[in-house]
Amino acid sequence: MTNFVPTPSVPAPDIVRCAYMEIVVTDLAKSREFYVDVLGLHVTEEDENTIYLRSLEEFIHHNLVLRQGPIAAVAAFAYRVKSPAEVDAAEAYYKELGCRTERRKEGFTKGIGDSVRVEDPLGFPYEFFYETEHVERLTQRYDLYSAGELVRLDHFNQVTPDVPRGRAYLEDLGFRVSEDIKDSDGVTYAAWMHRKQTVHDTALTGGNGPRMHHVAFATHEKHNIIQICDKMGALRISDRIERGPGRHGVSNAFYLYILDPDGHRIEIYTQDYYTGDPDNPTITWDVHDNQRRDWWGNPVVPSWYTEASLVLDLDGNPQPVIVREEKSEMAVTVGADGFSYTRKDETGEAAEGFKLGAQV
Repeated sequence: MTNFVPTPSVPAPDIVRCAYMEIVVTDLAKSREFYVDVLGLHVTEEDENTIYLRSLEEFIHHNLVLRQGPIAAVAAFAYRVKSPAEVDAAEAYYKELGCRTERRKEGFTKGIGDSVRVEDPLGFPYEFFYETEHVERLTQRYDLYSAGELVRLDHFNQVTPDVPRGRAYLEDLGFRVSEDIKDSDGVTYAAWMHRKQTVHDTALTGGNGPRMHHVAFATHEKHNIIQICDKMGALRISDRIERGPGRHGVSNAFYLYILDPDGHRIEIYTQDYYTGDPDNPTITWDVHDNQRRDWWGNPVVPSWYTEASLVLDLDGNPQPVIVREEKSEMAVTVGADGFSYTRKDETGEAAEGFKLGAQV
């Protein structure tokens, strides 16, 4: 394990929730078609280079920023903090860590005021803000409501080589762990961490990083997710459905993973559970339990483990990707046929291949 990130002497900023992500796309028109026409996100504002989008229940200016650029990547994982003073706290916290910071009183995007962006110890571009322009919350605009309506930004998922290091750093930042995946040798493969009272605001997935695994939007019900699948099928873009629909073991949520025109992964997510009590227990899954990622035991496609989006530094350059040295979840759970190993049977033996993989 690499050295842990030191704990600053100054207080961590009081984070409320994940609030928005800024992603760079290479064809703004194609991305607009995907996020607005297919997924139904609502346009708050747009110009020739940038589109600001929000989900149905959001009242801040945006949950997602699409910015035209030369390379597909993520420019910011943005968190809202509890008060203006917490932006000062975030700046002081990361300066003590020796991280590069940039403060803009006018904000980095439209609709967002005083904020600080940092290159955090894991290499991710984090933003912290409080001031924001309020816009119409569309909760009762049933004339705009679609059958697959996205109602909230739910979480981020970050790929990092050393999950325990990232976990300790985020715990210092005030995140709490709801669930994790480990093996009998003590290797941690993933951890789910929250500030709001749900399973996670961000998750750490072990792999080559820093990279963005996915950004997730919630729906009210699982039938909304099925409608998105039907719509993508009708539009003959079913090849953009990477995984699901299904039910997670971790988080218990119903899920769907899809890819935007640049390959950025979007999860559609619903029906996880409340985590707000101070003694909410952490659930640990065995990496060899084939129900951890899909409650029905369906295999995880290899691309879900290997593909992810680059992240940018504060100058807009891609951060170098560091190779994970510990065992990978894919290596210990996916067989040569591309299908998941099952968990061990009563004799202690683990079969190779699962469902369709064992039949061909």
